[in-house]
Amino acid sequence: PSRLGGPWLLGLLARLLLWGSPGAWASYLRRSSSCMPIPHHMALCYDIGYSEMRIPNLLEHETMTEVIQQSSSWLPLLARECHPDARIFLCSLFAPICLDRLIYPCRSLCEAVKRSCAPVMACYGYPWPEILNCNKFPADHELCIAAVSVDENSSSRRMPRASCKDCELEEASTAREILESLCANDFAVKIRILRKNTTTTISDFDLDPSKVEVLKHGPLLRTEIPARLQQWLDIDATCAHNIMRGTHAGVFVVSGEVQSDKVVVNKAYAWQKRNRNLHQAVRRWKHHRCPEQAG
Repeated sequence: PSRLGGPWLLGLLARLLLWGSPGAWASYLRRSSSCMPIPHHMALCYDIGYSEMRIPNLLEHETMTEVIQQSSSWLPLLARECHPDARIFLCSLFAPICLDRLIYPCRSLCEAVKRSCAPVMACYGYPWPEILNCNKFPADHELCIAAVSVDENSSSRRMPRASCKDCELEEASTAREILESLCANDFAVKIRILRKNTTTTISDFDLDPSKVEVLKHGPLLRTEIPARLQQWLDIDATCAHNIMRGTHAGVFVVSGEVQSDKVVVNKAYAWQKRNRNLHQAVRRWKHHRCPEQAG
């Protein structure tokens, strides 16, 4: 390749140097295949860490037009941020790295991505496609592209996963409607969220513990709310990403429900000067009585 980059690619090349005779899944390329630059308008894989790919690819797409068309259908799933290695997995198939042999993704990589992303696809009525059947890919002891992220079973930090429910910033319509929403949810908190990075496929977010104002704690203990909200930021990357809208930091009023071992945010409002209805609702909340309290 004319340009190499990315820690996962360096790891792959290191394994190639140690590899002896090719195995069943490391067959030499067909003479009909060729190396081509990954085009800028192939959004799925452009700037993935290498600049050239094999055509036909590992999904038997014969032309670049077909590759671009088919790969673009996976962009909505990547936007859901269902797994940090989803892009690497898909690009290893749609835009295989241009080496002297075909390198498939490891079966464990496929299984990890499927475990996180298939439920999200099911939300929209799409099954995991047979063409991505993980049993077709080589076991980890063979030459293959392994997962980059730490395995979720051995990591103290849970893998980010998308939820089926879209989470967007709400418009602060009227103070009354906001108060009704706060009443309907288990908890309500004013918090500050910080983006930890902007270079990876999935952004990490931190809760500023010094900027947590509990409006309603519901079944939660006040002392446990910061940790529970940080857990929410860790596992529901899609919701946090949508709320932040590309900003590096922001203050929000969020409310939601408690579901067994996690909290789910249902409503989020940006705390800005122009949101007068939101400011009014928060001021009135201290003395507001919800319908069940009033009864």
